[in-house]
Amino acid sequence: MEFGIFVQGHAPGQVKAHSPVYQQDWVRRELELIRQADKHNWKYVWVTEHHFLEEYSHLSDSASFIAYALAQTERIHIGSGIFNMNPVVNHPMRLAERAAMLDQLSQGRFEFGTGRGAGSHEIAGFGLKPSETRDNWEETIREIPKMWRQQGYSYPDGRSFKVPATGTQSMPGREGGFNVLPKPYAHTHPPLWVAAGNPGTYERAAVRGLGLLGFNVGSVWDMIPLIKTYKDNIVNAEPIGDYVNDNVMVTVGMLCLEDRQKARELTCSPGSSYLVSLVFRYHDSFPRPEGIPQWPELMPDASLENLDAMIEAGYALCGDPEEVTKQIARYQDVGCDQLVFGVPGNMPHDVVMESLRLFGEQVIPKFDTEPKHRTTIQREAAGGPLVPKEPAG
Repeated sequence: MEFGIFVQGHAPGQVKAHSPVYQQDWVRRELELIRQADKHNWKYVWVTEHHFLEEYSHLSDSASFIAYALAQTERIHIGSGIFNMNPVVNHPMRLAERAAMLDQLSQGRFEFGTGRGAGSHEIAGFGLKPSETRDNWEETIREIPKMWRQQGYSYPDGRSFKVPATGTQSMPGREGGFNVLPKPYAHTHPPLWVAAGNPGTYERAAVRGLGLLGFNVGSVWDMIPLIKTYKDNIVNAEPIGDYVNDNVMVTVGMLCLEDRQKARELTCSPGSSYLVSLVFRYHDSFPRPEGIPQWPELMPDASLENLDAMIEAGYALCGDPEEVTKQIARYQDVGCDQLVFGVPGNMPHDVVMESLRLFGEQVIPKFDTEPKHRTTIQREAAGGPLVPKEPAG
């Protein structure tokens, strides 16, 4: 099992949400977390793309952020978690260009995560309806690999976007259309992923050969039938891209400190549930577990009295390295390939930095002994080592 972190530009409270000073603060803090993870055995960072979601996420231009973070790291893979695939938000040819450029800049360390948008408020800002976003994603995800393969791409009869069959320039012996540039690094494209907010996405991802970004809002045990559905279908996948990305990522909260009592107290500190309340405020397409209040009513903060039950159910990982190691084993048991941790907005920055270091040094080596990333292994299996090849002829 591999491990990663999730960053999103969380700005809790109306003062922070509208403060230019705090905007600079979260940008610098989250870049520091990424550099810390890169130094201490972590393999992945997932960077959100959200629009108009006050307090919850201010990270809207994720491509710029990803490029900057890639330049400051050496080994860690950085992925879009997600790039919005609605053409009115991101034109598919621009997405293909952007993903290929990030892949080239990083020499194969970019992960191409895709999705439909966070919920009704976000997509309404672009004049979209919830009923059309799935078809938009379906159409776009099938076309982008063609843009990378072809020197003359066209799509004149598309539904959500169109690309003319001929341009104003042509070259002898070359097919018509437009050459989407640059092409990805080396012999094939970045790993393809899709975010899952609903159970049906697990099967859709698997049959298309896509990795699954499982932004889990329930118990770890609720993941068992979902992951089984994915694994049962991935073996017969007809991949949209050049290869199958057999991967299930799951998100959860985590705090790992030498002082187990301090970890428990901080996990239950005031404001600990605010980020989760914002998740359900904006992700109104997610299944809502029983007992989740409607915004602006907030979920109750975790307490020391109910923390053990939360840990047992897999809603949180908390304690010293030995405890956290035992807690993580249940995620391995349910079939999770990658475990990713969000950063609570109420947690002191120095505590998060220490947690990343300690977990990376003392916990990750017990679960991940493979030097190469799982996605790199799969990508190389599609055509050899990740080094550029001269074109034939």
